[in-house]
Amino acid sequence: MSNYTNRLKELREKQNIMAKDIAALLQISYRNYQRYEKGEIDPPTSKTLLLAEFYNVSIDYLVGRTNKPEINR
Repeated sequence: MSNYTNRLKELREKQNIMAKDIAALLQISYRNYQRYEKGEIDPPTSKTLLLAEFYNVSIDYLVGRTNKPEINR
């Protein structure tokens, strides 16, 4: 499992949010969101940006390029 898939699940579970709710936020099917978390498919950039904004973390953190969740502004 990649850092990205681990982080998706970790951030969601940390905030006690159900996968179906994140799927609704992204306007995708629950099954497609499950595929994101399992690493079966990669989310498009637009969905990655939305997830980073929702969790208030940097895209670099979300995709595993850094271990610092802070957003550089």
